Amino acid sequence: MRVLTVNPGSSSLKISLLDHDDSVLSEDSGAGHEMADLAAGMPKPDAIGVRFVHGGTDYTEPVPIDAAVTERLRDLADLAPLHQPASLHALAEITGALPGVPAVACFDTAFHATLPEAASTYALPAEWRERYGLRRYGFHGLSFSYAVRRTGELLGVPPPSLRMVVCHLGSGASLCAVAEGRSIDTTMGFTPLEGLVMASRAGSIDPGIPLWLIKHGLSAQDVNSALESESGLRGLTGTGDMRRIRSLAEQRDITALAALDVYHHRLRACAAAMTASLGGLDALVFTGGVGEHDAAVRMRLAGDLAFLGVGVDPDRNAAADGDTDLTHAGATVRTLVITAREDLEIANGVRRCCDHYKLY
Repeated sequence: MRVLTVNPGSSSLKISLLDHDDSVLSEDSGAGHEMADLAAGMPKPDAIGVRFVHGGTDYTEPVPIDAAVTERLRDLADLAPLHQPASLHALAEITGALPGVPAVACFDTAFHATLPEAASTYALPAEWRERYGLRRYGFHGLSFSYAVRRTGELLGVPPPSLRMVVCHLGSGASLCAVAEGRSIDTTMGFTPLEGLVMASRAGSIDPGIPLWLIKHGLSAQDVNSALESESGLRGLTGTGDMRRIRSLAEQRDITALAALDVYHHRLRACAAAMTASLGGLDALVFTGGVGEHDAAVRMRLAGDLAFLGVGVDPDRNAAADGDTDLTHAGATVRTLVITAREDLEIANGVRRCCDHYKLY
């Protein structure tokens, strides 16, 4: 089965056509309105897989997309406003370009369906939790799922035997504590706003701040827009591009250096919290655009977590290109960088779904 994977991110769009053995037959990237042109240049797939950030409590496995599913995904758009509308737009574009080809929705929230109740429950009134579905959902699940599987392959150890903290660091960023191959804790919550400092998202803040701002004249929409698009590294420096901030920091720019301190303060604290949820650490894994390409971020976090037994070889870290074991000879925790391959997880989910629902 040849699967066309469609992966809209908060700042990107990637499509890949994978053969039955997961070899890449064709791949491209571009804005959603270019989707038809991108697909037209590829061989026709047998099925389509579209990444959706939020599946709510309704969808914890890949599902065939029909009108009812599409409408439900549209209802969830305000919980992931940077992603869900982009995925819905991409879905409309690609199914319009490829009529009759079955389409499957694959969800970032699905990997976190295993979160224990203690980790997923917010201490809010029961009526709110039941009426509005307020709980921790977690995100980046497709990336986490692949990184867990690939880490096991590289280390020659079954994933269920490893306690891992997986760091998906990119424009959006979150951490996941993985035990017995399952998500048991994660830094993002009801929406992708919670947790780490990100490119344009604030991460965790005192919930009284938005309430105070609204009370003092800002609209809820203004506050939401600022938290999603004008905060995080952008709010601290004027840019959400880590490469630009890194360049400025190397020139001893005070604002960039301070922003990196804020970024790493939160990253260190959250990584230690994920380790506490696990009761120990066997592997620290980096993935995502920043996780894969910023050696300084990896080195600094490894140094911050040295008390846990983490140690990175400086030469391996500086030269890392693709999947790499970065572990220092004296470290007790293995540290790896894994190339994000959400396309492989999407294709895997599409094939399972097509088999289950007999879509071929």
